[in-house]
Amino acid sequence: MFGKKKILAGGLVALASAAVILAGCASQEKEDYALAYYTQMSAAELAEHLIFEKGGFNLDQPTQEGTTVRERQTQDDLNMVCSEYRNRPPADVAGQIVTEARASMKYPEYGLELGDWRRGAELAWSGFGFRVGHNVDNHERREVGGNCYNCHSMSEGRTGGSLGPSLVGYGKTRGDSLEVRRFVYEMMYNPHAYFPCTEMPRMGHNGLLSAEAMADIMAYLLHPESPVNR
Repeated sequence: MFGKKKILAGGLVALASAAVILAGCASQEKEDYALAYYTQMSAAELAEHLIFEKGGFNLDQPTQEGTTVRERQTQDDLNMVCSEYRNRPPADVAGQIVTEARASMKYPEYGLELGDWRRGAELAWSGFGFRVGHNVDNHERREVGGNCYNCHSMSEGRTGGSLGPSLVGYGKTRGDSLEVRRFVYEMMYNPHAYFPCTEMPRMGHNGLLSAEAMADIMAYLLHPESPVNR
């Protein structure tokens, strides 16, 4: 009897082992299939698949502007048009984008005055602003920055990016006329007024920077004592 129990127990162990092996094979096949499926996607398709279909990111978490990540990730009309033409719209569409961008401009009540260039230097360097997830940017603790150096070189003392044109010596070579100030302000507020489907953010239009912050960054770019113009 003991011997039968031993044999039965051994059989159950064998069956269980076989089940585990089969389950393991099925799991491996599933992983292999998923891997093969992923390799057929472009980088953009894979990112969208992982975020929107696989739940790889909490899209319902709140954002600083009072919406959700899902709403932030949703394209507006301009984003959709630029995506459709891969940021190279035909002339008639580009003209419409420029017209709408110019109509969207809002200017400070006190005019296009230069702010504090020293404060502007820090704002141009700072990337603090709208991160969510495990390291949320708290606007009560620190002011939102423009992150200008991420794309532009601006002064000799700090390393800047090369996605956008160099702005070193900008005020020194262009002066500080009202026309120059207007161009700089409008480029920060809504750059599609000059470059339709540009990758530069709409800092003012989308409420990323306040009018005061843009005045400070404008001063950093144009003031003769700013490191940008030395």
